Amino acid sequence: MAAAVAEGAGSGATLIPAAAFGPADLANYDAFAFGCPSMGAEQLEESEFEPMFAACEAELAGRRVGLFGSYGWGDGEWMRSWEERCAAAGAQLAQPGVICCEAPDEDALAACRALGAALA
Repeated sequence: MAAAVAEGAGSGATLIPAAAFGPADLANYDAFAFGCPSMGAEQLEESEFEPMFAACEAELAGRRVGLFGSYGWGDGEWMRSWEERCAAAGAQLAQPGVICCEAPDEDALAACRALGAALA
């Protein structure tokens, strides 16, 4: 999914793992796509992604953000909660979060490319 978002964004896109990204990196980019699967009880992955995102959250005000991820069961509650967090932080969501059940199909990948284009 991340590769499809980057493809849609074009040559200026950079893929960065959650463990290698933090608040200091936000100044280097005009827009961001954060991707994380639903884990446990419809929540963001807790060991790497959640700490990184929580550290960046206060700096998202006024920034263009896109969200994407997959889930294995449930109905996408984690994405709705994540979108609400971003809105509360003042982020400008480029479009609704892109979700898919399990592995992305072509429709999900096309939605990821569209998300990347919306952020470019």
